[in-house]
Amino acid sequence: MIALVCGAVVTGKLWQAGIAADRDLAAHRHRVTATTTGAAEDPPATTRYDSKPYSLAPATWEQPAHVRRSGTVHVPPRTPRGQDVTVWVDDEGHPVRRPGDTADRALAALSGGVTATGAAGLAGAGVLVLVRRTAEGRRYAAWEREWERVEPVWSGRDRRDTGAGTDHD
Repeated sequence: MIALVCGAVVTGKLWQAGIAADRDLAAHRHRVTATTTGAAEDPPATTRYDSKPYSLAPATWEQPAHVRRSGTVHVPPRTPRGQDVTVWVDDEGHPVRRPGDTADRALAALSGGVTATGAAGLAGAGVLVLVRRTAEGRRYAAWEREWERVEPVWSGRDRRDTGAGTDHD
């Protein structure tokens, strides 16, 4: 139960941190229209999650205002020369990755929450194992002390001063 609470708290904190980070990042990322100056390269590459393939193509754009820039940008596969594409740039006009969206933020928050839940669960299990081993060790030690008192009487070796091999009539 504690692990689930820890996971929920971490998820919430990561969600809030993601919102703040995305807000700060969005203030310094700008969407501009670029025009390709060459065809997209072949074969296309894929994203980390193989969701949307992309290619690279040379392009030009203006950012900051009235400052012409050029570089290589991500474009859809088979984008021809002269095609207008949307790209994201930083304050200086250099191409950057688009700001994260709600799905990205949710994935990061949930991943962190699941990791925190697992870590708290493992820590709790480790504490439980240590407590059980300590208690078990004490129980065995108490059993040994009790057996040392009872065994001579139970086995008939009542006299503690007699050694092995001594006959008593």
